[in-house]
Amino acid sequence: MSSRRRQIKLIVVLAALAALLAPAAASASMRVTGLDATHFPTIRATIVSSAGSGVRPALTENGQSVTGYQAVNLASSKAVVIAIDRSRSMRTKFGNAITAARGFVAAKPGSDQIAVLAFGSTVVNLSRFSAVTDDSDSALRGLAIDSHSGTALYDAVATATGELRSQDGGRVLILLTDGTDTSSKAKLTQVAALARDNNVLIYPIAIVSKQYDPTALQTLAQQTGGTFYSASSSSALADVYSSIARALRKTWRVEYFTSARPGDTVRLQAAAAGAGSATATATIPDTFGLDATPPPSKLVPTSAYGPSGPLAVGLAVGALMLLALVLTLSAYRGSWVKSRIAPHTGDAKGGTKQQRKQRRMETLASVFRATEGALGHLKQWRWTQRTLERADLPLRTVEFFWIMIGTAFGLAMLAAVAGQSALVILGLMCGGAAVPFLFVWFKMRRRLRAFEDQLPDLLITIAASLKAGHSFKQGLQAVVDEGQPPASDELKRVLTETSLGRPMDEALADMAERAGSKNFEFAMTAVTIQRQVGGSLASLFDMVADTVRQRQQFARKIRSLTAMGRMSAYTLMGIPFFMAVTITAINPAYMHPLYYTHSGRLLMIVGVTMMLVGSAILKKIVSFRG
Repeated sequence: MSSRRRQIKLIVVLAALAALLAPAAASASMRVTGLDATHFPTIRATIVSSAGSGVRPALTENGQSVTGYQAVNLASSKAVVIAIDRSRSMRTKFGNAITAARGFVAAKPGSDQIAVLAFGSTVVNLSRFSAVTDDSDSALRGLAIDSHSGTALYDAVATATGELRSQDGGRVLILLTDGTDTSSKAKLTQVAALARDNNVLIYPIAIVSKQYDPTALQTLAQQTGGTFYSASSSSALADVYSSIARALRKTWRVEYFTSARPGDTVRLQAAAAGAGSATATATIPDTFGLDATPPPSKLVPTSAYGPSGPLAVGLAVGALMLLALVLTLSAYRGSWVKSRIAPHTGDAKGGTKQQRKQRRMETLASVFRATEGALGHLKQWRWTQRTLERADLPLRTVEFFWIMIGTAFGLAMLAAVAGQSALVILGLMCGGAAVPFLFVWFKMRRRLRAFEDQLPDLLITIAASLKAGHSFKQGLQAVVDEGQPPASDELKRVLTETSLGRPMDEALADMAERAGSKNFEFAMTAVTIQRQVGGSLASLFDMVADTVRQRQQFARKIRSLTAMGRMSAYTLMGIPFFMAVTITAINPAYMHPLYYTHSGRLLMIVGVTMMLVGSAILKKIVSFRG
């Protein structure tokens, strides 16, 4: 009897334990989604484990244990973009959608970074990533229905991926819509690949409606490792957002290096205590994760990639190689024959090289003559020639012109080979042409400033020589002997020209134009008048030297008084560029709309124009004409 009672008690205990363990067994689950093998040798997967964030899942690949893998739990330390459809079809559901999204934001973990994005006819960034719930909540409260028709669903995915790209930890996009895409520039395959490449998990929420089509949303969730959710009405959105929050607390994003080879099938198994195990399979592409066909080169016409394009390109390359071979052989044969008969005709090998060099120089000279004949009559050509003279550079204008052309096309070719856009190529071409010009310009300004500083001492030296009884020409020679460049070089040229028969007045006038100094031009005009009417030339030079020195002192005083205004102009001009470069380096996604949208480029053009106008006004205020 007692043994029977013990059996009954044992049965009751076992039944009680079974009743207690039944809910736990029912709730235990493990799921592997989003197995991505397109980034060989890296394998990525999403694991949803009922064991939660406290139990890290163990991975097995093709029966072999995986070690050294990275696992990020999405219970905390993640960045979330909440993208809400605000198209006209959402008018009756918009209030519930905003309320559900605000509830999700209010219940988020404290470390989560949330950004809000809305899309209708266009995509609008409402708030940047912030751990403060008030930022996202205020952005959601201020959201309204779009006044224009259209649903840019795929553009919203691309924009959100660009925002998440710069964030650390988990990256999640929660996408709410009630219809299909109607106005995006991007394609479904493009945005899905973009999100997958940037390790972004997409959780689409579809509100069942007449425009409802789950195909695109299911594709986004499947290819990125997220989960597709469907709401029968907008009133059920609060439960859907709560389900996503619970799922994220049980989600792991894992990444590891595979031992498989391209073309192999990877069978990944994940297991965790209390959650069971799950398996997923994927095949590694033979192309190592790259497209089978590379993108067409910008240097080759698009028609060359047609059915007969490779054949035509091959024939053209073969013909060019054959022509080059024929020319090389004929040139070698001609040089070989000439070298054999050279001892009998008296031609030396060195003479032949000299002739070839002379022919090359004649070819360049003919190109230079043609360029000068076409452009030499322009006033810009003559101005460039005067600039080179003032910079004291031993270059002809045509040589400087071809140097600018060479640097411009050299940088443009490098940019084209690097695959840059046409706008970048054009900018580098302009920059390459500007570099030699800026070098000459700065050299000219430095030389003219040095001459202006030497002018008072130059005039005093000439006056002292005249007072000692020397002639005016001997006074100039004294400056040449005792002075320093550039004044001594310019006066030496004047003396050389006068020794060849040029009148002194013309030589001095030409020097004044080369020097670009109003003070020296004023002094030479006074000298010319004095030489014609007579008088004390030494006293005149003393007076002019004193006047020039006072003018220079006054100009320096004005420059010191306006230093603050000039520095303000430099600061106001430099701060926008400094901030743009800094923000671009820290957070490129933040500056993406400014660089890659029409309105952003328009804002940059308007901003630069206003800066140029403002700098011109400030320069006019602080400038001084003595």
